[in-house]
Amino acid sequence: MRDSVLSAGWAAVFAAVCAVMFSAGAAAQTSTERAFPDTLAGQAYVARVGARVVVHHAPRDSLVAREVLSVLDRQSRLPGLPDSLPSGVHVYLTHGPEAFDEITGGAVPEWRAGVAIPSLNMLAIPLGEGTRILNLEGRRTLRHEWAHLGLAAAIDGLRAPRWFTEGYAQWASAGFDASEAWKLRVLMALSRTPPMDSLTLQWPRGRAQADVAYLLSASAVTYLLQESGERGLAIFVERWRDERSFESAFRRTFGVTTSQFEEDWKKHVKSRYGWLFVFSHSTLFWMLLALVLLFMLRIRRGRDREQMARLRAGEPPDQPAYWDEAEDDSGPVEPISGVDKEP
Repeated sequence: MRDSVLSAGWAAVFAAVCAVMFSAGAAAQTSTERAFPDTLAGQAYVARVGARVVVHHAPRDSLVAREVLSVLDRQSRLPGLPDSLPSGVHVYLTHGPEAFDEITGGAVPEWRAGVAIPSLNMLAIPLGEGTRILNLEGRRTLRHEWAHLGLAAAIDGLRAPRWFTEGYAQWASAGFDASEAWKLRVLMALSRTPPMDSLTLQWPRGRAQADVAYLLSASAVTYLLQESGERGLAIFVERWRDERSFESAFRRTFGVTTSQFEEDWKKHVKSRYGWLFVFSHSTLFWMLLALVLLFMLRIRRGRDREQMARLRAGEPPDQPAYWDEAEDDSGPVEPISGVDKEP
């Protein structure tokens, strides 16, 4: 599940991008026919087959479907995973909200931009708002959902902590915006950061809560893999699949339990994203700074005007009084010798 702000504007985001992973119970109620229907919301769908992907779409979306097929078939290897994963993926480009709800069971928030269903090796992308799936953020959405399917295939469908799967998908799709991490620092100071294990299979339906969950997950996985990188991830995934235990493989690979890791990660966030970083990346900070600068500019201009007035007060007048002919009490002033009087 992915959001476009973590771009923010976490950016501004950062267009809204998300994915929702379904539980095994929800997937069990869908048969093969239900999983890959040829009609959605009364519209017949066409299947376009590629090397690794089958794209299902309404006839009117054939050009978009062809491009999506090309993008997914040419996906580069996911970090830490075999280059053959995922494969045999079915992608639905839904033509409207009703079609999207039908293929996903209506379990996805309205602000979603994509959904991965690993148990069915399927992606669903809404096209009701046009062809945004082909712009930069749209391609990140495809990569994010692709990463969900690849990781699920690599661990052979094992149940995984939500913070790790979402964080991996963000990391693999370059969706983590470090400039947004100051929000985590503020939430920690307010004791409003949710525990990692609270991010269950039921992803937050509210946009604000989901933004926090995305940022938390992406930041944690980025911190986890900043030293070991792809090699450490590959070893961890292999042990995880072999031992069938996330906690055991995690401890053997990274040398700490998940609880210890969470404490280490919180310390990292507090030290890496200190209050100076928070203020420098806060919109409120820049607004206050702009107001202070405007206030100082007004004071400076006022002082400049006062100084100019004092300088002008000390200058001689343009036409001094002694240049004028004037009469005093003794009578008229005689003209200067050699200067004719005016006739």
